[in-house]
Amino acid sequence: MKFLFDLLPVVLFFVVFKIVDIYWATAVAIATTFAQIAWLKIRRRKVENMMWVTLAIIVIFGGATLLLRDETFIKWKPTVLYWLFGAVLLGAQLLFGRNLIRSAVGGQISLPETAWRKLNWSWAGFFAFMGAANLYVAFNFSTDTWVNFKLFGGMGLMLVFIVVQALFLARHIQEKEQS
Repeated sequence: MKFLFDLLPVVLFFVVFKIVDIYWATAVAIATTFAQIAWLKIRRRKVENMMWVTLAIIVIFGGATLLLRDETFIKWKPTVLYWLFGAVLLGAQLLFGRNLIRSAVGGQISLPETAWRKLNWSWAGFFAFMGAANLYVAFNFSTDTWVNFKLFGGMGLMLVFIVVQALFLARHIQEKEQS
């Protein structure tokens, strides 16, 4: 359910783009992200840091798109978000010795230290790749193709990456002895 909640602005952006245009789609994405945070606050749920960062980036890049009537800014938004996530993963590891992937899922699985490091690096690399892929599609294809890629290509690549990660993790997870 959380996955669908997180994906809502992207899906609405896609739908509104197909019906109206990129400027309306951008406004809807901004409004939806604000609405998501309001919904969480009203329900007295924690708003994760990632949601606040996403809001800031959509407001800055989406706002520039609307204010300047230039779709270039909204096309940069996913790249900035991906590269920021990758930089945070690497920065936490290199500067503070903290593996954020382990912090997020370490309570659910047990892995050797080297596997945690590889997992952290692979996620950072994946985010770097996704940022570059977004720029490539955004500036080498039509806006319509970019919007399709943003929803379907991004989700498809994420799904493939998660499956590859699951196969990697399966090699390192040891079954607990049954009593």
